[in-house]
Amino acid sequence: MGIPDGKRDDLIVHDTAPFNAEPPARVLAESMLTPADAFYCRNHGPIPDFGAERWQLSVGGAVAEPLILDHAALSTRFRAHEVVATLACAGNRRAELAAVRPLPGKEPWQQGALSTAVWRGARLADVLRAADVDPGADLHVAFTAPDVSTIPDPPEPFGASIPLAKALSEEVLLAWEMNGAPLPRLHGGPVRVVVPGYIGARSVKWVTGIVVQPFESHNHFQRVDYRLDGSALTALALNCAILDPDDGVRIDGGPVRLAGYAIAEDARRIDRVEVSTDGGAGWQTARLAPAEHRWAWRRWSLSVDAEAGPLSVLARAWDDGGATQPESPVPLWNPGGYANNAWARRELMVGSG
Repeated sequence: MGIPDGKRDDLIVHDTAPFNAEPPARVLAESMLTPADAFYCRNHGPIPDFGAERWQLSVGGAVAEPLILDHAALSTRFRAHEVVATLACAGNRRAELAAVRPLPGKEPWQQGALSTAVWRGARLADVLRAADVDPGADLHVAFTAPDVSTIPDPPEPFGASIPLAKALSEEVLLAWEMNGAPLPRLHGGPVRVVVPGYIGARSVKWVTGIVVQPFESHNHFQRVDYRLDGSALTALALNCAILDPDDGVRIDGGPVRLAGYAIAEDARRIDRVEVSTDGGAGWQTARLAPAEHRWAWRRWSLSVDAEAGPLSVLARAWDDGGATQPESPVPLWNPGGYANNAWARRELMVGSG
């Protein structure tokens, strides 16, 4: 299997079966929203092949009124909402951790295992209220899907869960559109969960089952995988990256435009991004794009003067609570290669020589 139809032919492909790929960094830098043909792909098994006419969702467990919804019922019974949100793989920037110590069998994601889109669909909260869930209960909302993964032994479909409090927040969607078009099959169509602020593994694609229960999902990808220090990964970590220029390229001397993104943790906002070209001795504040969307990345840019020779660039983000990123990926290494949010780095060569 090569690159699927509808995707750019310059994607950085890490696996073909299942298909896992990220866009080149410069492509992510081009726009606030990521086109569907460039949006990163993270899959754990074969991509299900069924359309909206065959899709059905069951909602059960600790609810007073269990539901069975087809696509028409979901899209007409419940008011549609839009959320601009960045989804990110928990293994984004894993390649830097693999350089600290090998991570065999793990996709060497660079800084492009995240993308941003306009998602449209029904609020999960509205569906759960229609099922008459107790909003004050200490419960979890588990999602199941039909994509069977051979990573667990024995194989099992992908699944995940989130706390009920998060599921009832207004930003979590059962989405059927992406960037104004029907949700592509490759990205979870006809319907997927979108959980802004959480790692991408909780935004279950091709969702067909929702169960409200008093415990986290027992699915392999919640109980065994996507965990750090014994706990299931939830909120994304404060992070930033340098997208342009790409690492190791040769650039002309003079003014050089640097560009990248920054993302904040679930309850925080990006306050500033700083860039250093002298090994961290001094820092310049980058220009941040307007904070138009609560759950989306902030793009940043900065022009620096570059003289002939090697140029090392560092970048770090600060949130509105005064937190910043750790300097080195060394103490962040973990067997899953998750949650690398060390300072971003680029090594460039200036001059035509």
